[in-house]
Amino acid sequence: MSTPETLLPQTPSQTVGPYFAVALTPQQYRYDHGSAYTPVLAGPQAAGEHIRILGQVLDGAGQPVKDAMIEIGQLDALGREITTAEQAAALDFRGFGRCGTGTDAGMRFHFSTVKPGSAGPGEAPHIEVIVLMRGLLSHAFTRLYFDDEAAANAEDRLLQSVPAERRATLVARRETDVSGVVYRFDIRMQGPHETVFFDL
Repeated sequence: MSTPETLLPQTPSQTVGPYFAVALTPQQYRYDHGSAYTPVLAGPQAAGEHIRILGQVLDGAGQPVKDAMIEIGQLDALGREITTAEQAAALDFRGFGRCGTGTDAGMRFHFSTVKPGSAGPGEAPHIEVIVLMRGLLSHAFTRLYFDDEAAANAEDRLLQSVPAERRATLVARRETDVSGVVYRFDIRMQGPHETVFFDL
């Protein structure tokens, strides 16, 4: 006897087309319905070092992609995972955010968050990154590490599994501007300096 699971296979990933601008980041694109997630992960009361993540998604020719969407997920400053809305409200920290590249003059993504803590031994502070864009049949997964965490990065099992000559594609550069601490992280989809993506 057939079960619903055998009759209805898993729905495929659908990232082709500009659907996410309307459905997933509507406030950013000035639609009149609310966004479940925004580029702001940390409110003013969130514990930890407040930072911004800034970057571009670049195609094989090095040109910025104007219709990409980036999702990030991370632990809080103490290395805790946010699992409920009540926890997010109490900590003033959501742990997940979304940003499209189509509303910024430089076609950049930007997030306001706190620098994450470590989950434990063998894991450097990092942020999980998902890339969606027109023509990408399945979303791409990568990670963002921090260039001022060299000792922790050297002990991170996943980062150390990446060939040494390619690890720099996963490391954000710390900068300071009038807004405070900024980590610059560009994502290169193709080319000689292509970002390392993971098969998840």
